[in-house]
Amino acid sequence: MNIKSYKYLIVATITFLILFLMNYIGNPEADRLQRALMTAGAGVAGLTIGMWFVYRNRNDGDRPPHDFD
Repeated sequence: MNIKSYKYLIVATITFLILFLMNYIGNPEADRLQRALMTAGAGVAGLTIGMWFVYRNRNDGDRPPHDFD
């Protein structure tokens, strides 16, 4: 999945909405809006970094697998 595609934007939006709603609805604290926004933003940032890493290393199939022994 390319980070600059519409598919990624849809996945990022859905991720943001799910994380935001889970944290906003389930949090009884007074600062629940701020916590929900930070958590959802961090989730989308993590998704972006992970997808960038996968997209960057997508052509490594011709190399032998790494040995972690």
